[in-house]
Amino acid sequence: MTEFKLAFDEYLQQAAQHKFYQHYGKVSEVVGLVIKVEGLQAFVGEVCEVYIKGTEKKTMTEVVGFVKQTVLLMPLDELEGIAPGCLVKATGETLQVNVSEAMLGHTFDGLGRLLSGQQLETTEQDSYPAMQESPDPFKRQPIEQVLETGIRAIDGLLTVGEGQRVGIFAGSGVGKSTLLGMIARYCVADVIVIGLIGERGREVKEFIEKDLGDGYAKSIVVCATSDMPPLVRLKGAYTATAIAEYFRDQGKKVVLMMDSVTRFAMAQREIGLSTGEPPTTRGYTPSVFAELPKLLERSGMSDKGSITAFYTVLVEGDDMNEPIADAVRGILDGHIILSRNIAAQNHYPAIDVQPSVSRLMKSLVSDEHNQYASELRENLKTYQDSKDLIDIGAYKNGTNPVIDHAIQLHQPIDDFLCQPVEEFSSLADTKEKLAQLFSVTGSLNEGFTNNEG
Repeated sequence: MTEFKLAFDEYLQQAAQHKFYQHYGKVSEVVGLVIKVEGLQAFVGEVCEVYIKGTEKKTMTEVVGFVKQTVLLMPLDELEGIAPGCLVKATGETLQVNVSEAMLGHTFDGLGRLLSGQQLETTEQDSYPAMQESPDPFKRQPIEQVLETGIRAIDGLLTVGEGQRVGIFAGSGVGKSTLLGMIARYCVADVIVIGLIGERGREVKEFIEKDLGDGYAKSIVVCATSDMPPLVRLKGAYTATAIAEYFRDQGKKVVLMMDSVTRFAMAQREIGLSTGEPPTTRGYTPSVFAELPKLLERSGMSDKGSITAFYTVLVEGDDMNEPIADAVRGILDGHIILSRNIAAQNHYPAIDVQPSVSRLMKSLVSDEHNQYASELRENLKTYQDSKDLIDIGAYKNGTNPVIDHAIQLHQPIDDFLCQPVEEFSSLADTKEKLAQLFSVTGSLNEGFTNNEG
């Protein structure tokens, strides 16, 4: 009798934990991109399924807000087929990303699904949440090692460390994507994760085949093109970051590239305006400036590995002080400015050295390296200040020794900063050429060649 009672009590406990019914809501209204649902119990960020009447099709959506008892959803798929009265089921989960080593050399959509025409070698995958907390500040390891990018202008004057976060700021058509492809091809990393957020559809294959080249074998591309719903573009950035975090947690050296943060912000602006947020500076809603640090702070060092991140920022009208550029610059550990004027001179990469900065360079390189980089900047500034007089022939040689020196070094400095896409420059070669610019004999100081990462 006692055994029967124990078994009965166990069955009762199991029954209490089991749901014998499913709770559904109903679509009441669709306004723009927002699906309004009545009678649904869900939380913000929860993935929901909308069942299309008369078919077996389900549209994936996500809860983005509430108005009293009305739940606001936005689609992760297309809105076609959704009608008043469609049943809506809450899954009880947030967006998850399937991750594995087999992802290398493949391209995925903004939700982490493999694009058509490809197959993974294995089905063994781990599930990782797309939305995660950034690493504990007290558990972040210090940034001490130099990350070699293979680009002289960056390695020599804007040295990047493993785990550093850098922004690449430029207007349209100045060479952001090409520079990212060059870094991906030549940088020293175990895994490269590339998020193409809001990009043109035709550029995806072109970027993989031309810009990435052989680097695709160790890369994972997450693609959310501009024609996709804003929520998919938004999630594409989080998905790429989650994949990078998976490999970082395995202790690997990861490089994350995102093109572009501006289109991530635009997607959040569309969502915010659709749900009733008030527009502020240039139409951006307050949630945009709340989401930016949540995304950008997830990269960097942790207690297990590193994510070195390069985020491109598409500045509107070449205005480097527009709201998104200004917000991103304040969060990241450095910024690389690309100049349209330099690009117009057929100078690649079109990096404007003067306003660009790496906040960690001084702590990463030797004193000699830092001194040479500072001297190069000073000579560039001197030449630019006197350029008008030099061009019209108003300056006479010998009038000012400092200007004379800057004129003498102008062409060698220009040659140093100019680098074809197919040319790789090792960190040792970069330091040697930088030293030779300011050395009469061209010999190198021993500390300059041996003291860095």
